[in-house]
Amino acid sequence: MTTTNLKSSKAAEKIKELAEAIDFTMLCTDLDSKPIHSIPMSTKRVDDDGSIWFLSGQDSTHNANIRNDSKVQLLYSDPASMRFLAVFGGAEIITDRLILNELYGSTDDAWFEGVDDPNLSAIKVSPLDAHYWDAKKNQLVTLLKIGMAAAVGSKPDIIEHGNLSV
Repeated sequence: MTTTNLKSSKAAEKIKELAEAIDFTMLCTDLDSKPIHSIPMSTKRVDDDGSIWFLSGQDSTHNANIRNDSKVQLLYSDPASMRFLAVFGGAEIITDRLILNELYGSTDDAWFEGVDDPNLSAIKVSPLDAHYWDAKKNQLVTLLKIGMAAAVGSKPDIIEHGNLSV
């Protein structure tokens, strides 16, 4: 496993690359409780500074948790391509209509009564700490390297990982 820590714009680029490619994440709120509250969310946008955006219902449990404590954890996972991202950050609830119009798509009609739904809000997560794991090659090459390493008893160098400091 190769360690590559990234900072500033390179870290933000890696967050954007992985969050948009994986798309779905587990949004974890109420981090001091046991169990924490977790819900799957679809990434709507990642800004150039690494901030990650979602749409959410204002009356949701996770919005209520964010109002009480803005710290959240995002856990992205794509085992098929060996790509993972963990982001700890501060969340804020946004109700600006311009932003909601930018983020809203027709698939969001499954959860909301259109972009003018009074329950619609956005969640912006600004990363405070992040870590990634990313396969160095495509899935087929990764699987071949794992198989070859198992056959000869070695450890394959197939994953790059590191801290992301935005």
